[in-house]
Amino acid sequence: MQEKPVKKMRRDYILIALMLTMSLAAMDSTIVATAIPQIVGDLGGFSMFSWLFSIYLLIQTITIPVYGKLADIYGRKPILIVGIIIFVVGSATCAAAWNMYSLIAFRGVQAVGAGAIMATVNTIAGDIYTIKQRAKIQGWLSSVWGVSAILGPAIGGALADYASWRWIFLINIPMGAASIALIAYFLHEDKTTKRHKIDWAGAGAMLITGSVIMFGLLQGGQSWPWFSWNTLLIVAIGAVMIYITVRIERRADEPILPSWVWKRRVILGANLATIGMGVATMGPNMYLPVFAQSVTGVGAMAAGFILASMSITWPLSSALSGNLYLRIGFRNTALCGILIVIIGASSFLFLPFPGSVWFLVAVQMTLGAGFGLITTPLLVGIQSTVEWGQRGVVTGTSMFSRYFGQSIGAAVFAAIFNSVLTDKINGAPTSLKSELPGVNKVVEVLQSHNSVSDVNLYLRETFFDATHYVYLGMVVAGIITLIILLLTPSKFPVLKDKH
Repeated sequence: MQEKPVKKMRRDYILIALMLTMSLAAMDSTIVATAIPQIVGDLGGFSMFSWLFSIYLLIQTITIPVYGKLADIYGRKPILIVGIIIFVVGSATCAAAWNMYSLIAFRGVQAVGAGAIMATVNTIAGDIYTIKQRAKIQGWLSSVWGVSAILGPAIGGALADYASWRWIFLINIPMGAASIALIAYFLHEDKTTKRHKIDWAGAGAMLITGSVIMFGLLQGGQSWPWFSWNTLLIVAIGAVMIYITVRIERRADEPILPSWVWKRRVILGANLATIGMGVATMGPNMYLPVFAQSVTGVGAMAAGFILASMSITWPLSSALSGNLYLRIGFRNTALCGILIVIIGASSFLFLPFPGSVWFLVAVQMTLGAGFGLITTPLLVGIQSTVEWGQRGVVTGTSMFSRYFGQSIGAAVFAAIFNSVLTDKINGAPTSLKSELPGVNKVVEVLQSHNSVSDVNLYLRETFFDATHYVYLGMVVAGIITLIILLLTPSKFPVLKDKH
């Protein structure tokens, strides 16, 4: 199959469009998180607000591979534009939500559009840039997440305080319109004349399978204990659906996830390593800001900047990775990255109580440098081993692997953290036991200036220890990822660029 030609176009304007489109999805979670108090105050439903994030992550993740296949069939441009339109419609309906149930439902609509955005933006970058250029472009795209990590909370807080939380969704409308205009005008693809048979049965089975697995990961340890009948039921249903999906995909003429994706060792290894990287990223994302506030004693804004410091080195190392992977290969560059991640996570284990802000920033910047050397080489590497008609699928599986890994990380680290916290509270000295709160009240007590000093100190030390176990889990995830990469072929069968 020949590389699909792309007409002459203004790549700089397309890059602006891709970055603007990516910012829609990148800034969404951080901007919503900042306005949660105002949303709950207006709509109620505090016990359900976590589903604003869970439903978004669930639907976005499971739709990415489907959009990747559709982009190979119909082209990137129409799929991306449709995705942006769905995202904008979802944003408008979120702004009009009348209770928490409706807001959760409309967040699901947003996520359907976000899945198309995440699946196609990186695929388009792989289409129109050479292997050498893609590292720099991935650096620019990665920088969107860094800027969003800083601007998201600032914009969300300002809109919630001085206007209305509904504006955090309404601002997506002009941004989406600008993205569509730029993409429609500057991105040109030759339309395919071949008729395709869409694997609707496979898509449906895969969406159900992904939903069951993701739902189990998101709710296990939260809504019910890991070792329970609920977990056993989820595992059983998931196993049955995996079997059904595999059977459907094997019989399909054009499967959503072709068997060659799993049979090629470089793609399988890269995707498994991407899952491991996704797991590791959730450690600091979930617990570093609250650690910085509750243990180190900094304010909420400072804690946000500590977390965002990873976004300085991530795009830089991503952009510079091109020079490295052209010399030593994609796999070996990713090996350098995972070693840096292991060093960064391990260094946190030597952090003395109560911790230094600059030490935390150094750890974050080290982790960012490592993640940048993993994500870009693995993504560009597998994109470079396939032709145009397969690039959407491999990009979709890579993005799915990353978010699937994050879901696993969220579940595993929550289980580790809560287990250590519970054991420490239950094993507290007798003199403190009567004054110690339950696990759900720990952060509230630590944030209170009226708490008893001995209780406060013990809880800070407990929180400190629990977070260390989370970072120990990151080290384990890093070592597993290192082993996966060592088992992955060192040379990727790269196809010649056709631009």
